[in-house]
Amino acid sequence: QVQLVESGGGLVQAGGSLRLSCAASGRTFSIGVMGWFRQAPGKEREFVAAISRSGLRTYYADSVKGRFTISRDNAKNTVYLQMNSLKPEDTAVYYCAADMRGGSEYYTLSEYEYWGQGTQVTVSS
Repeated sequence: QVQLVESGGGLVQAGGSLRLSCAASGRTFSIGVMGWFRQAPGKEREFVAAISRSGLRTYYADSVKGRFTISRDNAKNTVYLQMNSLKPEDTAVYYCAADMRGGSEYYTLSEYEYWGQGTQVTVSS
């Protein structure tokens, strides 16, 4: 079992920044890719970013490329999402997720076995 706890969400004005954290506990030695997804009201959950186990490979949705940066600290079992130049359309609940099977479809929900409870990010215009 793996437990994921997100933090760092909040209310920010457009153009501002936030850094989300996701702390993992439990069988952390088995975690491979970690990802961030988001879900806005009335919309489906969508891929935001993912990072390989080593941290050397990162992947981003086109909508956040150049503005968001994903990173991880394996010694702390924590993954981060630095969000800059935030826009009102970034408003959503942000979820982190952990992949235990080593698959390659990092952009799909089904790739991940464990999910956090989510943290709300609200960007005002």
